[in-house]
Amino acid sequence: MKFKATLIGFSAILMWSLLALFTAASGKVPPFQLSATCFLIGSLPGIIVLTWTPERFALLKQPAKVWITGIVGLFGYHFLYFTALRNAPAVEAGLIAYLWPLLIVVGSALLPGERLRWYHVAGALAGLSGTILIVARNGIAFDDAYTLGYGAAFLCAFTWSGYSLITRRFGAVSTDVVTGFCLATSLLSFLCHLGLETTVWPQTLLEWLAVAGLGLLPVGAAFYAWDYGVKNGDIQLLGVASYAAPVLSTLILILFGFAEPSWRIAAACLLVTGGAVLAAKDMILRKGTTAAQLAE
Repeated sequence: MKFKATLIGFSAILMWSLLALFTAASGKVPPFQLSATCFLIGSLPGIIVLTWTPERFALLKQPAKVWITGIVGLFGYHFLYFTALRNAPAVEAGLIAYLWPLLIVVGSALLPGERLRWYHVAGALAGLSGTILIVARNGIAFDDAYTLGYGAAFLCAFTWSGYSLITRRFGAVSTDVVTGFCLATSLLSFLCHLGLETTVWPQTLLEWLAVAGLGLLPVGAAFYAWDYGVKNGDIQLLGVASYAAPVLSTLILILFGFAEPSWRIAAACLLVTGGAVLAAKDMILRKGTTAAQLAE
């Protein structure tokens, strides 16, 4: 059960690796408008399931703390991320924001039934090192003039890691509630768009397909998979494995001609893969023991 849930959670990481490609292909749609549109699309599968099985609507009756956690997690993360990108260079802001996997691994020690081991931290640090190679390939230069953006990026990292860790405590809450989180995030993003941006719609069929792809996968199904994974899977392993997203994202951009291959990418792949294997040591040994027992 735990192994399956961890794999489902990892599928979210695979979907998030498509985020950069689809965003690059979506044209010049402003970020909050894009967020509002994609989260609306992302809520549609959940709405269809709820409509098809009306008895599941009862699963949406959850305490206020569940709804607050979900909405603050999804909308808060994106609001802070966009704010960081508006007020700081993308490289530095992205690097700070991507501290959240490390925070999940370290913070997991506070969860019931979880123990933080040295190899979890070592694996997370290896993944972070790989991310630095990818994100900071043109250098890093922190400037006091971008303090607001850096602060928003730090809050962004704490918001998503906090959401993931708290979600773990809501293990009995059905993943159906993610539908409501997506709808609320879409509405709040739309309000931000009205107040902060000028509407720009996709201009070509390819751009519309990219927006639809964003809504169905990295800004849709990924959040359902992540919710199930962190509630039922190995949250420490998922935290470390999350560092695979920027590496896979870069590889996909290279495949589609948006980036060039380099030694940094090869080194990052080794660091991220090695870190994930190290963090997964317990699970690998456990699966190996089980297989040996079955063979006897």
